[in-house]
Amino acid sequence: MTAAYNSFGRTTAPARWAMPAAEGIALLKSGAANPASLLAFGNGRSYGDSCQTETGSLVDMRSMKRILSFNAETGVVEAEAGALLSDIIAYAAPHGFFPAVVPGTQFVTLGGAIANDVHGKNHHRRGTFGCHVETFELLRSDGKTYNCSETSNARLFWATIGGMGLTGIILSASIRLMRVPSIDILEQVTPFANLTEYFDLAEEADAANEYAVAWIDQLAGGKGSGRGLLMTGNHARHGARVSAPASSRLSVPFQPPLNVLNRPFLKAFNAAYRWRKGSNTAEHHVPYQGFFFPLDGVRDWNRLYGPRGLFQHQSVVPEAVAREAIPAMLAAARQAGQGSFLTVLKRFGAIRSPGILSFPRPGYTLTLDFPNRGRSTLSLLQRLDDITIEAGGAVNPYKDARMGADIFGASFPEWQRLEVLRDPAFTSSFWERTARRLHARQCGHVEAAE
Repeated sequence: MTAAYNSFGRTTAPARWAMPAAEGIALLKSGAANPASLLAFGNGRSYGDSCQTETGSLVDMRSMKRILSFNAETGVVEAEAGALLSDIIAYAAPHGFFPAVVPGTQFVTLGGAIANDVHGKNHHRRGTFGCHVETFELLRSDGKTYNCSETSNARLFWATIGGMGLTGIILSASIRLMRVPSIDILEQVTPFANLTEYFDLAEEADAANEYAVAWIDQLAGGKGSGRGLLMTGNHARHGARVSAPASSRLSVPFQPPLNVLNRPFLKAFNAAYRWRKGSNTAEHHVPYQGFFFPLDGVRDWNRLYGPRGLFQHQSVVPEAVAREAIPAMLAAARQAGQGSFLTVLKRFGAIRSPGILSFPRPGYTLTLDFPNRGRSTLSLLQRLDDITIEAGGAVNPYKDARMGADIFGASFPEWQRLEVLRDPAFTSSFWERTARRLHARQCGHVEAAE
């Protein structure tokens, strides 16, 4: 199977089999799908194996990308599951609407955004993507299509949002967009010298702004430990109402034979980024793509991590312990000699998602990227898992490629509610590695699961 069906982290083997959406849909409608044989595939932006299946076939949804309807008064858009967020932005922007929640890339599909219940820089104001889903059409292996909403097939609605594609195939969905004066952003950058300073700023920044996120200079130690930049933003009153072409201006045209993002490079990059980005602290106008999707400007940037790929670790810890847990994780990475190219810290609010297994919850979330150096990297990631769970937090499953079953169970104690509603024809490598292993233990089949 080609790399077209790889995960974005490229630390797991790409799927061996895939079929077009039309073939997968026909198979499901016939009622002839085998157990654990299918998994919908969006645009491959999940970092780990939640978008992979070792035992079955992926169903490539990218051909189903039509926008079906749009209400210019309410901002409700209906689209097929393979439509990219970039398509929805381009369609709705001239009418004064923008997605209420966007992740760090616009190149995710609508179905993928729902299946992972993605979050953005404004969780404190808008919650997760799932909070803005009105309805969706879900095809299951019994051959039936279910119209799901808060009031119709509600249990499937709750399980599918954040359900990582395990309840069936989302065919189309309607979501509520947010009315905005323009799609561009008035940004303000506030440097902070350490994490104590950041935590003192964070709640007030959330209260005053639609968007807030911090970049951390992860390699800085000593007096510079925990320094970074707090970036806040609001939609500009006077700005673009037509989206720029959603294409990458630059690209990494080939796979380097080794990791380019080594420690000397990262130290130089962090110093340059901190100086360039932090030098303009006055409120200033920035295009939306640079604010929300900076890495989308470089196609195949994940190749820079070398042929062994990268691991991304995202955790969330309760607010009450964040001032101890976040510094502990950053210190663990420095002590392990591992440098993170992308280190992001932000505050989640209290808005609850309708999804059973939604990752965001009140507290602070830290995201780190590490090149795959084998055993040493895996050991660090386990240490980060342990710090997270000891703090009463959770590890993000759709960013993961290696967490153990126990870490998943501690992060998502209600996982069995999804297992009950999982379509028997659907599974993923992630689910087999975590939830199915936990299920086997409970049923007394530990050896078979291991």
